[in-house]
Amino acid sequence: MALLKSSLTFSPYGKFAIPPKPTTTACSLLKKPRLSSSFRLHSSMLRRLLLSPSIHRFLSHPTKFLSFPTPYPFACTYFSPLTWPFPYIFARPISSLKFLAMAERPLTPESHSHNYTNRLAAEHSPYLLQHAHNPVDWYPWGEEAFAEARKREVPIFLSIGYSTCHWCHVMEVESFEDEGVAKLLNDWFVSIKVDREERPDVDKVYMTYVQALYGGGGWPLSVFLSPDLKPLMGGTYFPPNDKYGRPGFKTILRKVKDAWDVKRDILVKSGAFAIEQLAEALSANASPKKLPDGLPQNALRLCADQLSASYDSKFGGFGSAPKFPRPVEIQLMLYWSKKLEETGKLHEANEALKKVFFSLQCMARGGIHDHVGGGFHRYSVDECWHVPHFEKMLYDQGQLANVYSDAFSITKEYYFSFVARDILDYLRRDMIGQEGEIFSAEDADSAEYEGDARKKEGAFYIWTSQEVDDILGEHATIFKNHYHVKPSGNCDLSRMSDPHHEFKGKNVLIERQNSSEMASKVGMPVDKYLDILGECRRKLFEVRSSRPRPHLDDKVIVSWNGLAISSFARASKILKGEEEGTKFYFPVVGCDLQEYMDVAEKAASFIRRQLYNEQTHRLQHSFRNGPSKAPGFLDDYAFLISGLLDLFEFGGGIEWLLWAIELQDTQDKLFLDREGGGYFNTPGEDPSVLLRVKEDNDGAEPSGNSVSAINLVRLCSLVAGTRTDCYRQNAEHLLAVFEARLKDMAMAVPLMCCAADMVTVPSRKQVVLVGHKHSVEFENMLVAAHTSYDPNKTVIHIDPSNMKEKEFWEEHNSNIALMAKNNFVADKVVALVCQDFTCSAPVADPESLKALLYRKSSSFASIGTSK
Repeated sequence: MALLKSSLTFSPYGKFAIPPKPTTTACSLLKKPRLSSSFRLHSSMLRRLLLSPSIHRFLSHPTKFLSFPTPYPFACTYFSPLTWPFPYIFARPISSLKFLAMAERPLTPESHSHNYTNRLAAEHSPYLLQHAHNPVDWYPWGEEAFAEARKREVPIFLSIGYSTCHWCHVMEVESFEDEGVAKLLNDWFVSIKVDREERPDVDKVYMTYVQALYGGGGWPLSVFLSPDLKPLMGGTYFPPNDKYGRPGFKTILRKVKDAWDVKRDILVKSGAFAIEQLAEALSANASPKKLPDGLPQNALRLCADQLSASYDSKFGGFGSAPKFPRPVEIQLMLYWSKKLEETGKLHEANEALKKVFFSLQCMARGGIHDHVGGGFHRYSVDECWHVPHFEKMLYDQGQLANVYSDAFSITKEYYFSFVARDILDYLRRDMIGQEGEIFSAEDADSAEYEGDARKKEGAFYIWTSQEVDDILGEHATIFKNHYHVKPSGNCDLSRMSDPHHEFKGKNVLIERQNSSEMASKVGMPVDKYLDILGECRRKLFEVRSSRPRPHLDDKVIVSWNGLAISSFARASKILKGEEEGTKFYFPVVGCDLQEYMDVAEKAASFIRRQLYNEQTHRLQHSFRNGPSKAPGFLDDYAFLISGLLDLFEFGGGIEWLLWAIELQDTQDKLFLDREGGGYFNTPGEDPSVLLRVKEDNDGAEPSGNSVSAINLVRLCSLVAGTRTDCYRQNAEHLLAVFEARLKDMAMAVPLMCCAADMVTVPSRKQVVLVGHKHSVEFENMLVAAHTSYDPNKTVIHIDPSNMKEKEFWEEHNSNIALMAKNNFVADKVVALVCQDFTCSAPVADPESLKALLYRKSSSFASIGTSK
């Protein structure tokens, strides 16, 4: 029997690749199997899927896809052949008019008196609160809902989404606010609503099920469960009514109810069997405790080659539309270029760097970048980075700021430092709470004007030509030429940019030529031209600030804060390589870079104060009006540890390193598979979470296992003794778990490829700074230590007059303590560079340290070449 396929295909990156013609329908006809053979069919299909090489991409893929596809809304319903209650299913494109109607969702004033209030009103999640006044009798995920389903002997309808998900909003308006649909749900099901950002563990179970059986997924995720939480059938977005020969949500509810009444035993058995098969397929273990010799280097090369083959030489980036800014790909290419440089292959290294820098420039010039307010939108629907899906996610901002900072450290080009500051200044202005916590996301949709009853995608960010004229006056022409603003609208650069003419007459700002070329055309000095553009952006920003803002998801997620902490801490030192007197233009503030370090430390302090138990040493996952019920997951520990290591290495106190070590101990206790290797995504303590997965895919966010492997390598070079041996063994065993993945599908795990190579580096470079802190001399030496890009370098700083630091190093690495004692000079800050068990003579000025680091790199290059 043919498997049900979506009209959207899955790209190598785990994102939806939209077919060129939106009128195409490609969903296979699915017939209802005979009941007598259904269990056998389900079994064989699961075995075939789970044993195929391609399915492992889906099974381990972090659930970070599009909310149900936009702007090409093909809806395809996914059902298990066993439980299929219809004779046929077709995928049909939703008409342009229908799409436009759905793209506009009602705006409900806060003061509105509600006709309905359900249990979600007591929750903290912004997404759950959005549904608190649906007529659907929603439950949050928990025992109360499960007990109600068991008591009534009815199936569960599970709906998973997040607060800035466009198609989640559409399904709410069409179905969950409809009293007729609500009556069916309330009479026949127990309905549970889950915020995937609050409960990624629950989302992972049922997304894995849908992906494994049907080869795709997205949000909203809609799954029917037995009262014991086994999946019966599932899909994504369902339109409310039957159209084009395909069933609507109300029909589906009736058919599921009928199937439950008549074929309950078969449904329950099939759900249990599906979970058993998935659990077996996902139980990755490694008997060898390390990767075979040569595999890490081969995986790194393979990943770089595969990315290069997908490189878009015209518009930058890797792959085709829709285009996502996937920072892990940039990280891989930067790492690969450094390895090539170290082995004397300078031409190949430069070619890799050209791809990276051109891609970063194209992204920053495109409409995916918010030129007026700073930061980046989620992804571009076209190939030229122009028309975005307008939501802004914290995990994107943190990772992108880091890769732009890295690009600056390599090139020393002001352009890259400007973009890094642009992102971080956006976060400082719009995304940070009163206690230093960093919020999660901003929605894509908003009202066009105050009092407007409907929200539209991108309304906050787009402009008409007349608006620009009215606001900018004499400088309007310069601005419009620079940002390609046209009276008819500019969303026509690609046939994929605006196929339904949603943005007709509107403009998404994009730079098609660089500033020096444009300044030359108007016969103006570049500085003056940039001044004018900056002032124009400021004026547009002030006008835009009076528009209704998109919804802010002010939930605080530990893992995403960890990514942001890293970016602020690193930028505080890397960007000090900017030339003195560098001028910045709005929306960049041009602040003292110490302010970035302050942001990082405040965010880390908030997490420690609000989401960390000092007695148990355990994290909670998120915070909004108090800690969430969900425990910390692997990503929370791994990403926060990474951020804390950066906090320390880039100048923070020893307490951050000590906390990172404590968290690593807890992570090992809760998530480490000591027999099989690698880390599970959950602690495994919640019986309602049916699958425990070892994730490896580096997607929109890196995987917890990839980040953990790098953390362990970094910790090895900071501490000594049995801890070091333990860290290295755990890192090697972790990577061995994913040997097949590294060998066969390296492009799916770019950061893990870097981690695998890091483990094999014979001796990681250590830069040790000794002297009094909180001095200009110490700051300058620390900046010098971080001047050059080198992912295989650790920076350690110690003040021997500080008793707390002295005791820490005496306990955790006596070699560092002895080095500090022997090289301490009261009125100087000295630096030593150590590698291959030898250390340089101490130097006491920044330029000497820079030269020493350069010589060490050259020496290492010759060693690498000889091998």
